Amino acid sequence: MLRSLLRRATVPAVCAGLLWAAAPAHAQTPHPERPRPLPAGVWADRATDAYRSLQTHLYEGADQHGLYLEHTPRQATDPEHSFLWPFREAAAAAVDMQDLPRTGPAYRRDATERFDTVELYFTSGDRPGYRSYLPAPLGQGGDIYYDDNAVVALSQLDQYEHTGDRRLLKRAEQVVPVVSRAWDGDTAKDCPGGMDWFDSPANTVRATNVTALSAQLAARLYEHTRNRAYLDKAEQWYGWVSSCMRTAPGLYANDRGDDGSTNETLWTYNSGAMIGTATALYRGTGDTGYLDRAVEDARGSLAYWTQGTRLHDQPAVFNAFYLKDLLALDAVRPDPAYLEAMSAYADSTYRTNRDASTGLFRFQPSNGGDYDPQAPAATLNQSAMVQIFATLADAAHHGRRPS
Repeated sequence: MLRSLLRRATVPAVCAGLLWAAAPAHAQTPHPERPRPLPAGVWADRATDAYRSLQTHLYEGADQHGLYLEHTPRQATDPEHSFLWPFREAAAAAVDMQDLPRTGPAYRRDATERFDTVELYFTSGDRPGYRSYLPAPLGQGGDIYYDDNAVVALSQLDQYEHTGDRRLLKRAEQVVPVVSRAWDGDTAKDCPGGMDWFDSPANTVRATNVTALSAQLAARLYEHTRNRAYLDKAEQWYGWVSSCMRTAPGLYANDRGDDGSTNETLWTYNSGAMIGTATALYRGTGDTGYLDRAVEDARGSLAYWTQGTRLHDQPAVFNAFYLKDLLALDAVRPDPAYLEAMSAYADSTYRTNRDASTGLFRFQPSNGGDYDPQAPAATLNQSAMVQIFATLADAAHHGRRPS
């Protein structure tokens, strides 16, 4: 995961299967190009190309336990295999590839393999959970980061929805006690509550991403199980982020320190997790107050993130979270702005950040921003672009229309 970053810190434009792509967010001209329509097949081709490059250059193969590299070329500081979060993004990419028009079924085996392999990162015991790095015998292990665990479980739910395999639902449910350990019950702290970032006495922050992503997990589990305990957790966790971390509609500060400080850094995936949670709470409860909050956050965040180069400069993986959460809202309350933003980002990134000789995407060391020819390509970023392209292909293919 982007540990250094965290420390420092529908379709009215769809017609006959076309999604409109705007000019790059970071275009140099003050007069942006006119939007141009892209058919579902173009997005599907881009997803296929990006996935093929992921598998060619970063997937290590069955003889290496089905794992991935962190970067290509491998960097001197890289571990032998990727950390958990990049692997999760590769799994999410395989899930989304199953939705491609015509060719989606060809990726079912890959997706199944990813969810078997991710269990290599899991350890049991008194404090079970998915570790940030592979435990013995494949690695030296790592801390249990609660955001890692929440996103793994969210992908397990995604794959459960594709396959109906109840083992995946049970695995996602088993993560709830893990992330529940993160809740900080110290009432003496400023704005009591919130979730610790990782499972260690050395943790000193309550993180928006952990709390919001865990709320999203609990809300979606409530949809599937109708277990009231999940709803109670989702509402408690969502409520803390909403009351303690919201700086403006759709914008959330990154974390609160135990020393009383607040890290005001904004990330797109924190916007997305709160939109996604409110959308899931609306689907599960029918409470239109949650839908209203999701729409308010979506509009407020888009107004902010689409200014200048802000969306372009965010890490690609954070944008994948955010844009996919916008499309989840679009499915219940269509708004052309969501798909227009996603299409514009996807098209401009394809045209400016892709190495045509390899099909790999390269960014700044921040994992976002302009193309850097010297930067290694990362499983994290490549997987994010696969997800975005595949999601757009599916949306264009189904041609959602506004209510």
